[in-house]
Amino acid sequence: MADIGRMSRPLTLERAVDTPDDVGGFTRRWCRIARLWAAVERSQAISSERDRSDRRELAMTYRVTLRWRGDVTGNCRFRDGRRLLAVLSAADPDGRRRRLVCVVEEVTP
Repeated sequence: MADIGRMSRPLTLERAVDTPDDVGGFTRRWCRIARLWAAVERSQAISSERDRSDRRELAMTYRVTLRWRGDVTGNCRFRDGRRLLAVLSAADPDGRRRRLVCVVEEVTP
């Protein structure tokens, strides 16, 4: 678990907001929720390659540790400059609401 001194990377937490359109679908936009400090570490998992929408992608998995928040879900992502890190899971490792550990994925087409 990362201590407070290792949380030195500023990230922006964003949440997806879907707005219905006139043809039965929706338009997705991302709203900024908070600016926060976190530790970002490459996950032990190996990066994977997959096909998505008829194109090859390389998916890298990371672990993001931050102060506990109750509003981080799979409908969120972190922005780190130009990098986008989609939240796959978020958990309180010791149940004491001190830290939140998120498994995130950066997809590079």
